[in-house]
Amino acid sequence: MYKLYIGNLSPSVTVEDLKQLFAERKLPVPEQIILKNGYAFVDFPDQNSAIQAIELLNGKAELHGKVIEVDYSVPKKLRCRKIQIRNIPPHLQWEVLDGLLAQYGTVENVEQVNTDTETAVVNVTYATKEEAKAAFDKLTGHQFDDYCFTVSYMMDTDAAPPVQTPRTRRGGRSSRDQGGCLSRGSGGFGSPHPRQLDFPLRILAPTQFVGAIIGKEGLTIKNVTKQTQSKVDIHRKENAGAAEKPISIHSTPEGCSAACRMILDIMHKEANETNVMEDIPLKILANNSLVGRLIGKEGRNLKKIEEETGAKIMISSLNEVTYCNLERIITVMGDFEAILKAEVEITKKLREAHENDIAACNQQANLIPGLNLNALGIFSSGLPVLPPAAGPRCSVPPVASAGYNPFLSHSPHLSGLYGVSPASAIPYQLSHQAPEQEVAYLFIPTQAVGALIGKKGQHIKQLAQYASASIKIAPPDSPDVTERMVIITGSAESQFKAQGRIFGLLKEENFFSAKEEVKLETHIKVPSTAAGRVIGKGGKTVNELQNLTSAEVIVPRDQTPDENDEVFVKITGHFFASQTAQRKIREIIQQVKQQEQKHQQSASASPHHSK
Repeated sequence: MYKLYIGNLSPSVTVEDLKQLFAERKLPVPEQIILKNGYAFVDFPDQNSAIQAIELLNGKAELHGKVIEVDYSVPKKLRCRKIQIRNIPPHLQWEVLDGLLAQYGTVENVEQVNTDTETAVVNVTYATKEEAKAAFDKLTGHQFDDYCFTVSYMMDTDAAPPVQTPRTRRGGRSSRDQGGCLSRGSGGFGSPHPRQLDFPLRILAPTQFVGAIIGKEGLTIKNVTKQTQSKVDIHRKENAGAAEKPISIHSTPEGCSAACRMILDIMHKEANETNVMEDIPLKILANNSLVGRLIGKEGRNLKKIEEETGAKIMISSLNEVTYCNLERIITVMGDFEAILKAEVEITKKLREAHENDIAACNQQANLIPGLNLNALGIFSSGLPVLPPAAGPRCSVPPVASAGYNPFLSHSPHLSGLYGVSPASAIPYQLSHQAPEQEVAYLFIPTQAVGALIGKKGQHIKQLAQYASASIKIAPPDSPDVTERMVIITGSAESQFKAQGRIFGLLKEENFFSAKEEVKLETHIKVPSTAAGRVIGKGGKTVNELQNLTSAEVIVPRDQTPDENDEVFVKITGHFFASQTAQRKIREIIQQVKQQEQKHQQSASASPHHSK
């Protein structure tokens, strides 16, 4: 139930007067109305009818000569962090509104409310009461085009008096940074979902059809959004002169497909009316990290979709992917119904891969203290620890935000990999000195070398630049070797970025099956004096290390130290396991070095005694 406050009532107003008013405005007539002297309280069954009552009656209805006030009934002590913003214009770009909300503080959650009105309604939760109050004061009456925002406080249950039993924080919140696209926080009109679970359908439309999709005064696109309960962003102002414009559709899977059907139908009709002779295919944009799993091992997934739908599917070359644009184009051709059936299956596969990435990251997010996993671009999706940026294709977003992000790994504005390091972070991560350079030797399948290097070395150069690392591929020892060694030199952050992208590349390019984890062998060198510490007494340390990280860690006992008095430690496992083991071993090395330095300092400070 949603309790509304009705104020500025004449003393002569009766309960029957209020019920009659509700009936006249086609609002639910409450069975019980609590009428006081000059005000009343009314319960409405759902949020939609409560919003309608506020919009239709507040400042617009008159009873016994007085204009009444209608708003949510929220006691002052519970007017904390949650507000509702109504009358948001349907053509407002969501990233604009999201940026506006972020001006007043850290937004913890944005939930879009499904209403029958053309304008949008959102519930916004700020991090603090003061931020919510600032947003309430500044956004009340905020003018955008011909629309004027209306803002109300919402009941913040987290601010309610504590009950006797311990209560955990609500799980509905997803953390997010400032800036980004609102629809990712809500999942589109009428389908509120946690921000990180939203997966938009992104398509390309020929520029000459964009005007028809929008329609006169935006009526056509408004009709699409209303009928399909979706939010549609047309990035028409980006890449002036481009032959095609990206369109992002945010909704449920069914809503996305319905909106896609309507947009494709509009393009076909426009093509017929303008005598465009060529067929109009559907072009879907997908993050490169998802495409390999869409294709499937030996192309089985795509073949199955083509056989079941009768459509022809082509995917743009991997050579077109850059760190400025991580999306590939999936072109679907065939008759109208075949194309739409294929879209459903393609998006289903992409969404499954996206959700698997999220699950994997959420499970591993706390393995390394202070680690910012989203700074890597290994996965297609942003996570609560660092929300990704929104923007049109081939644009570099200025800020990061939460949800699906096809542009994550190339943003120059990403914070440091370790962010604000907690007290538990290893000591050298907190140093203000230049980061210590590390060398790691990563072994990859020989057949993957070409994909890593790219055409004329383009991929490996971009990866080296992105990770700020030196990346070299050692020559093979013999013609028939099954693995090649990749030598990576750089800081801890550079190692994480470079190795992460290489693991991701092997997954994307189907060198491992969809259900098979990418497990690689990595060698790092440690001082021979630290090797014993890595092993531990009776192998205790290395066993604990393996149990903690799920990686296989081996320190070969028959090694001869090299000219630098160093030996190899072999680490085998999936990416997060390997990285955790590497970090832990580096930490042991630092501890040994610090102890040796202290020992040397104490020795030099001790007086020399003669016989």
